[in-house]
Amino acid sequence: MPRGSCLCGGVQFEVPETFEARTFCHCTSCKKLSGGVGTANGRLRSDEVTILEGEELLRTYQPEEGTAKTFCSTCGSNLFGGGWPESENASIRLSAIDDPLPGAPAKHIYTR
Repeated sequence: MPRGSCLCGGVQFEVPETFEARTFCHCTSCKKLSGGVGTANGRLRSDEVTILEGEELLRTYQPEEGTAKTFCSTCGSNLFGGGWPESENASIRLSAIDDPLPGAPAKHIYTR
């Protein structure tokens, strides 16, 4: 299973190799969150994310528009979106995956 982590290494997690979709999101929240053009995400069931270390470091922010974003409270790494862990399905930030994944994101969403 692919492993992921935050920048400081305090949060470690595993996810399944398969994602329902891989996309680049360019919504206003993702642009601000990334400090760039948006986020690269893999869609999966929230219960498929296994936190191995650092669960106590995770913090979630719910913007007025859109879904909750979860990050490491120590280094600020953006790890999960789409309402994780409360929603049935969520997004994992592909930039947080430590191991190379086969394939590439298939589409861009919320572009203008």
